[in-house]
Amino acid sequence: MSFPFTVFIPYNGNLKIWESANALRSSKMIEELYLLAGESVKVPKSSQVLNTENIFSTTTLRALSEEADSEFILLLLNPLEFIFEKFSLSRFFEVAELTGAGLIYSDFYELNKSNLIPHPQIDYKPGSLRDDFDFGEAVVIRKSVLDEYLTSTTDDFTQAGMYSFRLFISRKYPVIRIPEFLYSVRNFNDAQSEGKQFNYVDAKNRIAQLEMEEAATNHLRQIDAYLEPVFSAVNTAVEDFAYTASVIIPVKNRAETIADSVNSALNQETDFSFNIIIIDNHSTDRTTEIVKSICEKHSRIVHIIPESLSLEIGGCWNEGVHNEHCGKYAVQLDSDDLYADKHTLQKIINVFREEKCAMVIGTYKLTDFKLNEIPPGIIDHKEWTPANGRNNALRINGLGAPRAFYTPVIREIKFPNVSYGEDYAVALAVSRKYEISRIYEQLYLCRRWEGNSDSRLSVEQKNKFNSYKDTLRTYEIKARQRLNAENKKQLT
Repeated sequence: MSFPFTVFIPYNGNLKIWESANALRSSKMIEELYLLAGESVKVPKSSQVLNTENIFSTTTLRALSEEADSEFILLLLNPLEFIFEKFSLSRFFEVAELTGAGLIYSDFYELNKSNLIPHPQIDYKPGSLRDDFDFGEAVVIRKSVLDEYLTSTTDDFTQAGMYSFRLFISRKYPVIRIPEFLYSVRNFNDAQSEGKQFNYVDAKNRIAQLEMEEAATNHLRQIDAYLEPVFSAVNTAVEDFAYTASVIIPVKNRAETIADSVNSALNQETDFSFNIIIIDNHSTDRTTEIVKSICEKHSRIVHIIPESLSLEIGGCWNEGVHNEHCGKYAVQLDSDDLYADKHTLQKIINVFREEKCAMVIGTYKLTDFKLNEIPPGIIDHKEWTPANGRNNALRINGLGAPRAFYTPVIREIKFPNVSYGEDYAVALAVSRKYEISRIYEQLYLCRRWEGNSDSRLSVEQKNKFNSYKDTLRTYEIKARQRLNAENKKQLT
């Protein structure tokens, strides 16, 4: 009788990884252990080697299936030194047997000198569709499920093989997280760093992203959540507005930046009327005083201090767009960001006029507080296409900025009362019914600095944010499945 695990470990020539493999090899749970390495990598002679240039390709998956002669595959995802606890493999095996899972993963520790840094993961949901979902540094795969996938698929992905496979797993089998710290890794590089966060908009990753899009789109078809590029028309004669556009600025405790943002809006040159609506969410620094001072000089500014004390950014947006002074189009400007030049607002409204869409999203540049460009620089979301943008939107974690809305539509949809993901939630909802137009010219400067919400997030904050967006995607998938079911009923 074979032992339950065949182990595959990425190897880049670091002998510490080989030593980690030798320590693991002594486990009585392991049938075979292989190093995954490119042909140019020098591997210790005593090791079993599987040559591969990319462990996430369909070709590599086929090789794993051919070599593994056990019930489960333990696959490490990066070339790192590692330590599995004494009974970790037994725990993976036990949970797999109890749950019938196709894929199992766990929390882990980072070894930093003599310190253990916890890296808890998040649970997998139907909406965990993004291709950068963090499984940690090791996954356990049921071998029979891998064989089933390879028998049924025509995939031949160079980089999206593993992604397509785990989507297959999620359609048919449980994907289980064990909320226990079952292993440790050394020389860990946080996969959620801001540079990697924007991989999907990096031009050099375009081929990989096209593969990911193909895999995600196929998955949506399989679960009846795919939407054809057919959109409802926007009724542009719903009601009269005193202004063509309103710049919406939610703010709380941004005394350092609010004047710059408001002046950026005031400096806009347009052929239409616009105002600025500032939702001052009970600031406790000098923000309110600064806003009042600017209001004294500019009658176009509407200064709102909400009655509610429990509003987040989304709730503030609802206050702004439902205000009687809101214009026909509501345009984003965060309280620490700036429009790129004095023509931004005009360019956005021109697109609304020409394309009769419900939402417009522009292109922005990441900068530091002094407006120096920081990596990855321009964020243009060219992965969006009119034919498949609203499906591909379920694969990625954001849609860009600045965002602008046809006010009657956003009044109907409304923002969730949160301060992260509120924009993503409404964009998904808009895209379910209406067309979203894009501007690939830089319109916006998004400043990253120590005081804002995107700066230096902890593991726990990242997990909270990612879990929430997975929840939003879960809601949206359910909504699209129901929409498709209703449309099918109408055709029968």
